[in-house]
Amino acid sequence: MTYVPEADSDPSGAPAESERATSRRALGCAFEVIETLVLTLLIYLVIHNFVAQPFEVQQSSMFPTIVDGEYILIDKLTPRFNGYNYGDIIVFNPPSGSGLGADGVPFIKRVIGLPGDTISLENGRVFVTQPGGLPIRIEEPYVLRRDDGSTAPTDCPRIDCPMRWIVGPNEVFVMGDNRPSSQDSRVFGPIEEDQILGRAWLRYFPLDRIGLFERPTYPALERATPAG
Repeated sequence: MTYVPEADSDPSGAPAESERATSRRALGCAFEVIETLVLTLLIYLVIHNFVAQPFEVQQSSMFPTIVDGEYILIDKLTPRFNGYNYGDIIVFNPPSGSGLGADGVPFIKRVIGLPGDTISLENGRVFVTQPGGLPIRIEEPYVLRRDDGSTAPTDCPRIDCPMRWIVGPNEVFVMGDNRPSSQDSRVFGPIEEDQILGRAWLRYFPLDRIGLFERPTYPALERATPAG
């Protein structure tokens, strides 16, 4: 019996042209998939490290402004250009010598003092003294309120509390809005700016509380230039 090769077979025994074309197309698709994955990963890393980062709040120190279990986006870009301001909500790594944050979870607090300021507590109220100025009591409508509607006092949780702190260069003084239940600069002092991961920008979950975080104003404390 005589064998007659099929029309698309190569007489030399090499794979048929259609098979080679199919193989090339499959290889090209694989390269496109890998290229897409690599590009996606690079974009994610750039955004995550330099633009915005998702963060799950795992503490109650910012109640009622931010509740435990909520998800927010951290703005990591704009602070590189205009620094931080009074009233900003920031996410940061607690000082290594504080004994806090051993679980690796960053803290979230509000900026109360900027470099050069002196922060003092008196009768449960917060005073900020800017360089060369007089002590100014700041109004804080965001602070937790008690059952009778009055603002919870800002006391010091430390037994040996100095009640007065000077904010050094490249530092900020932070406190949680839930003053009776917040481990903050009253405990570990001002924090270095290089410990800050970014500024709280947007709450995106739960959906019924979605929205941007607005920075409060302190007219008497406004400066020509922010920290940074």
